Amino acid sequence: MKKRRFKHLSWTDRLKIETMLKDKRHKQEIADEIGVHLKTIYNEIKRGRYIHTNSDLTEEERYSPEMAEAAYREHLAAKGPDLKIGNDHELAQHIEKKIAEDGYSPAAVLGEIKEQGLEFKTSICESTLYSYIDKGVFLTITNKNLPVKGQKKRPYNKVKRAKRPPAGTSIENRPKEIDDRAVVGDWEMDCVEGKKKTKKTLLVLTERKSRREIIRPMRDQTARSVVRVLDSLEREYGANFSKIFRTITVDNGSEFADCAGMEKSCRRKGNRTKIYYCHPYSSYERGSNENVNKMIRRWFPKGTDFRKVTAKAIQKVEDWINNYPREILGFRTAEAVFQEGVACLT
Repeated sequence: MKKRRFKHLSWTDRLKIETMLKDKRHKQEIADEIGVHLKTIYNEIKRGRYIHTNSDLTEEERYSPEMAEAAYREHLAAKGPDLKIGNDHELAQHIEKKIAEDGYSPAAVLGEIKEQGLEFKTSICESTLYSYIDKGVFLTITNKNLPVKGQKKRPYNKVKRAKRPPAGTSIENRPKEIDDRAVVGDWEMDCVEGKKKTKKTLLVLTERKSRREIIRPMRDQTARSVVRVLDSLEREYGANFSKIFRTITVDNGSEFADCAGMEKSCRRKGNRTKIYYCHPYSSYERGSNENVNKMIRRWFPKGTDFRKVTAKAIQKVEDWINNYPREILGFRTAEAVFQEGVACLT
């Protein structure tokens, strides 16, 4: 399989698409052969689609490379000389790929360009990019491709009084330096629930400094399953687990009721981490966790039946989150910041 690459389709590519369609080749095969995303092939076929009348007067849909090429050229011309991006087709194609295929926001696209030092003929600001998308300048992206804009953050100054003590140490006793996010090693943990009346769920951990995410499927949302996942992670990270997972902050859900089980090492005597419990109804005390959960929901919306989601699909979402340029990190990725932090610890 050819490596997918960022490019415009050429006239030769269009002729190849026509030939492969006539040979009844699957669209994914065509995308792999040319080296582009599957969505690019669907968009291209739509651009060159026409109704052909056969000799027996029956009709069928066909693809015309001539029509597709003409539509492509017409669209480029429609961008117009007055648009700053009008003559920078490489930048336009890069933006379209990142938003339509990779799920980036406009801010993330432009931030990554700056952070990685990518060079194009022109440069545009975030407000201009949003304006271009609103005006329909781009061939494959509209406002429907953009992530939902978050609501303005409201201040939190009330802590609801607990009716019963937490299962372990309260967040009130968590070391204040953890609030500073100065070092890697302090996590927030939560569950992302699936379809109602199904048990399978996701356990998610978010590292506070780097915002690195770990997503693990659980067969049910119970304390035993949570401990089982932490045992698995401890075996995976080995002797470094206690350094990398110094603390974990959770809410008061029943799945986190076994504080001793979560803290106790499965590899040696003693504890492997320290668990802190948020105040009731205070999800903002796990703010990083909550924000990353919204990113997960872009791929697994509410009502998703996790019994039908493969481990490979879950890993793909984890990788996407960890390699997404984050504005709060100066458009660096969570993975890069995390690895730097781990190197300092170990």
